[in-house]
Amino acid sequence: MMTEYIKAYNEAVYDTDRQAAMRVVQAALDAGASPQQIVFDLVVPAMDQMVKAISEDFDANLAQHFMTAQIGSEVTEAMLARFETAQVPAGRIVIGTARGDMHSLGKRIVIGCLKVQMVEAIDLGVNVAPERFVDAAVEHGAGLIGISAMMTHTARGADGCLRVRRLLSERGLESRVKIIVGGAPYRFDPGLYERVGADLWAEDGITGAKLIADTVKGGMA
Repeated sequence: MMTEYIKAYNEAVYDTDRQAAMRVVQAALDAGASPQQIVFDLVVPAMDQMVKAISEDFDANLAQHFMTAQIGSEVTEAMLARFETAQVPAGRIVIGTARGDMHSLGKRIVIGCLKVQMVEAIDLGVNVAPERFVDAAVEHGAGLIGISAMMTHTARGADGCLRVRRLLSERGLESRVKIIVGGAPYRFDPGLYERVGADLWAEDGITGAKLIADTVKGGMA
């Protein structure tokens, strides 16, 4: 039953047509699909399909990435309210933009996608101090810290991931809390994440969210 709805939803999301996507969701519900099917058989596969469709040129397709996350997040929120049983988060991450960096779009994409993956994201905002990342991870019991940086100097700087890594080491938290980074500097220099002390990196928001979800569900975090 879901095949035609999956195709129509994918087309609507690729065209960044929120209203069309919502009409597809409602049509699927009217035809008897459950809220769980909408999330796991419609929205999640659309995320995977979008990655394959636009991964060759991320920057040129940023609107598709953003709208995929936003629409998916909105649909998931609506469907979660209809689930017969409350869904326990698969894991938790604290996420923010590095100190000195005010960019938020990439982070917002990740958070929207994580909602679809049933991963709780505690958004620390932009211009986040290293100490705040670590304190928040401890406060919320998060096994992952996500640090976004859109500029080279904030990715490589002393108040970014390097300092977060040092604080985790000083507090004896390295075995409990991992770091994932993302943003333009890491796409241009894939080895940068290791040099700044991160455990993982992602080239875009959608694949980043999937990597985070796989990590927390796999027990790494």
